[in-house]
Amino acid sequence: MALDFLAGCVGGAAGVMVGHPFDTVKVRLQVQNIKKPLYRGTFHCFQSIIKQESAFGLYKGIGSPMMGLTFINALVFGVQGNTIRALGNDTPLNQFLAGSAAGAIQCVICCPMELAKTRMQLQGTGEYRLKSKNYKNSLDCLVKIYRKEGLKGINKGMVSTFLRETPSFGFYFLTYDYLTRYLGCEAEDSYIIPKLLLAGGMSGIVSWLSTYPVDVIKSRLQADGVGGVVQYKGILDCVRKSYHSEGWRVFTRGLTSTLLRAFPVNAATFATVTVFLMYMRSEDRQLRGDLSGCEAGPAIQQPSSF
Repeated sequence: MALDFLAGCVGGAAGVMVGHPFDTVKVRLQVQNIKKPLYRGTFHCFQSIIKQESAFGLYKGIGSPMMGLTFINALVFGVQGNTIRALGNDTPLNQFLAGSAAGAIQCVICCPMELAKTRMQLQGTGEYRLKSKNYKNSLDCLVKIYRKEGLKGINKGMVSTFLRETPSFGFYFLTYDYLTRYLGCEAEDSYIIPKLLLAGGMSGIVSWLSTYPVDVIKSRLQADGVGGVVQYKGILDCVRKSYHSEGWRVFTRGLTSTLLRAFPVNAATFATVTVFLMYMRSEDRQLRGDLSGCEAGPAIQQPSSF
């Protein structure tokens, strides 16, 4: 279990490094003022950030997801695995329920982490330009929010995060379980890594598509008030005002960059996990062979154990 947890952390770190630039673009597109838009689309946003802020601008706020990475992986994989065992049978419904439980519990860490990430990604841009030196880093951001607004402030957007994460993780684990079974992922399969890449990438896409409109609302609520003006009273008020001012397309804003991010992030995560486990278990097998002459277990566990 400790090795699986460590592999998940390493894989998650790889996923953050690959996907954070896409996340920065997604957030900026989601919250920009429709009356004075800074970006015409996903690729224009990429180009503008690199031109105005260098490539490092794409990695603004990365400290927050990196800080929360270990705890989130511990909760997600730990809760999902224990819930499956508690439910008894490894069925599609139980995979969904276990994933949903994992998604719900990790909101405690995910919400403050994403709040800091969103604030860091936005500061110094457009209507937030005056706030360009407000936060030094993600930890400084959370500390200043806590001092000013207390626990309520650092948990801003918790309900919308819960509404996004709970079904999202359910669909993620359900899709991943189905695809690994359909593709026939076995430890002895010479094509297991490409199959895991495909299964992980597609699961990430399905997961985001299932709750993306809720993510738009979450981003807007967490960004609200940064420029000094509070626009929304709550989730329903945000939905109503966003729809009336920008139409239904507002709930798909940033979707392109999100889907572009979803596949490589999850593919990188599972590829890293797989290679890590292969290496560590091959070393363990050699050590056991030297000590006892007994053959150790397979270098790769069944995908469902991830």
